[in-house]
Amino acid sequence: MKKIIIAAILALGFTVAASAQPKAIGARFGYGADLSYQHYAGGANFIEADLGLGEFSFLNVAATYNFMIAQPDWTSQGEWGFYAGPGLALATGKDLFYVGIAGQVGLEYTFNFPLQISLDVRPQFSFTNFGFWGWAPHLGLRYRF
Repeated sequence: MKKIIIAAILALGFTVAASAQPKAIGARFGYGADLSYQHYAGGANFIEADLGLGEFSFLNVAATYNFMIAQPDWTSQGEWGFYAGPGLALATGKDLFYVGIAGQVGLEYTFNFPLQISLDVRPQFSFTNFGFWGWAPHLGLRYRF
């Protein structure tokens, strides 16, 4: 019984800690469009998962773990952040199937109200056909909660 109570308390603690982390949801626009979700994973680092139509009208799914490299104090209001990180990517379309790795580099600004804007690039390398895709810069607009 004691083990069950301890396990329940730990599960509740992890749930509260996960829900207390900031999140953001929105879209990335560039040469294609993505639905975008960010979940902050301790400190300023975050996981970003995107689903959308890629550069050549194929479905693209990517997830990256981004490290916040710098948070310059350029303005008295809002927060700036420069980030980069590795990830995985999958794309499929007519006669296409890519599985590969991704890298993301970007700059973001979070306003005093819950709006986040970012500019990033996420090149992706495919293991299935040994090609690169995703070099186009993207503008992200997200609601941060």
